[in-house]
Amino acid sequence: MTEAMAATARWQSCAIVEIATRTPAIKSVFLRLSETFDYTAGQHVDVRLIAPNGYTAMRSYSIASDPSDSKVIELAIERLVDGEVSPFFHDVAQVGDTIELRGPLGGHFLWPGASNRPVLLIGAGSGVVPLMAMIRYRKASAEPVPVALLLSSRTWREVPFRNELLEFERSLPDFALALALTREPATHRTDFSRRIDARMVAEVAARLPESPGCAFVCGSNAFVDIAADAALALGLEAGAIKTERYGA
Repeated sequence: MTEAMAATARWQSCAIVEIATRTPAIKSVFLRLSETFDYTAGQHVDVRLIAPNGYTAMRSYSIASDPSDSKVIELAIERLVDGEVSPFFHDVAQVGDTIELRGPLGGHFLWPGASNRPVLLIGAGSGVVPLMAMIRYRKASAEPVPVALLLSSRTWREVPFRNELLEFERSLPDFALALALTREPATHRTDFSRRIDARMVAEVAARLPESPGCAFVCGSNAFVDIAADAALALGLEAGAIKTERYGA
């Protein structure tokens, strides 16, 4: 479905209107669309860079921003050591530059919409980006959907959107946040100091008012395998567990 959508999506030029540092390895790039489009939280866009000699590099990035305002979209881009596109956004791109993108793309990793069943979100590092769009949309739309986010990060300093997530935890009564720090002790009583496992996922799911109706998992292949198996162990059907994978 994504390939078919990409084939019909039209490329457009977008201006960079803001660049913000999220963590030492992740920057948010805010792009003003020349042609606005409607999208659902969880979708992504393709970004294309063309060198003066015609060499073209293209990557897909999840949209982090709330779909309620689609004039400017936010892409949170992690620097990859061997990447062709991410170093451009970290080292070269400046406000006022224009880049090409097409979208929105992706038809399976989508916020389920109004529901009376809680939603479990599980992410690792920059895998939180599409989940962030869901949380922001959930807040903006005021849909009465309880949400729990389990986010794995190596350290407290490397937690993407940390301050915003902590504010959501304080201000939204139906939002539960749990951080799993893998390389330093947790600072909050409700957080964890280890890699995710089935027991951890079950404990976070239990913070919801009732069993989740669906789960969204985004991270590396190994992370997604562990998290998806843990979600299955909760009793969720396989079709109710949506996954996005990156890297090896």
